[in-house]
Amino acid sequence: MWKPLKLASWIAIAGLAWSVGYLYNVRYGGELSWLRAMYERKVALASQIEAPHRLLITGGSGAHYTLNTKLMEQELGIPVFNMGLDGPIGLDVILPSVLSQVRRGDIVLLIPEYLLLLDEDGLGDRSGSFGMAIGQPGLGGIPPKQLALDAMMLGVPTLRGITKSSLEVIEKGKMTGYYSDPVDERGDPTVTKERAGNWWQMTFQEPVSKHALQRIAKFREEVEAKGATLVLSLPWVYANSSDEKTIRNVKKTAEELSKIAPLIYEKDSLNLKSDSNLFADTHYHLKPEARTIRAMELVQQLKPAIAQQLTAPNSTTKVPQ
Repeated sequence: MWKPLKLASWIAIAGLAWSVGYLYNVRYGGELSWLRAMYERKVALASQIEAPHRLLITGGSGAHYTLNTKLMEQELGIPVFNMGLDGPIGLDVILPSVLSQVRRGDIVLLIPEYLLLLDEDGLGDRSGSFGMAIGQPGLGGIPPKQLALDAMMLGVPTLRGITKSSLEVIEKGKMTGYYSDPVDERGDPTVTKERAGNWWQMTFQEPVSKHALQRIAKFREEVEAKGATLVLSLPWVYANSSDEKTIRNVKKTAEELSKIAPLIYEKDSLNLKSDSNLFADTHYHLKPEARTIRAMELVQQLKPAIAQQLTAPNSTTKVPQ
């Protein structure tokens, strides 16, 4: 009899340990918990916008940390909201997580960084765990075996994460993470992070993947089924604009994306930027002054699509002058 009791005790202890790890990883303290909280906050804010037309901008952190939506809203005359998330969630999970917020009359601007465009299967390190954290396990078609592994790992904090959080509690009295800073009422970040290491220019050895093209094409169908419009944009990225292979691959990427939906970008530069002073802590994240420049560029590029949507037969909103 003692063996079953001992086994039950070990199972209970393991279950308790997993639960504690889950609370840390998903609810408060772990990096995933801050990402979940940011997503839920953005969903809540976006759902409060009552307007016949909205501009929803999405992608990974290359969308989240690159916008000045307040300025864009002033210039375009319709509500603009930043639904950018995190690249390692993966394209296959980011898109359906945003689709649930799309309404009839919306314009959806997708700005996928090359991490998403070059990926071969649409999944990233946080795909399965993010879906479970927001209460949508399997979102994006996560394979069952991978989903089971991710579920198990939700209750296993990393030593690095625990050490970091413990030191923060001692020094600051609270735990923080990369995405723990609050977003404003339009979903934009309120804190600019600075780069600690040296810069180097990115190069791209391949064009957009077949999977990314197929998934974005499907996303267009899903968006249009809701009575909304999809527009694509190449991201701003700190890259080697003189590397012939990079130029060739980015041009091929632009060519293929433009077959799916209207694609906006600066034709001469291909949105490849050679000035590191524009960027904050990564090759995609922009400093506040660069976000203003980027916002105004997007405004000019988006105006034709916005005007077309606002003058559609079922539109009740006038085109802003």
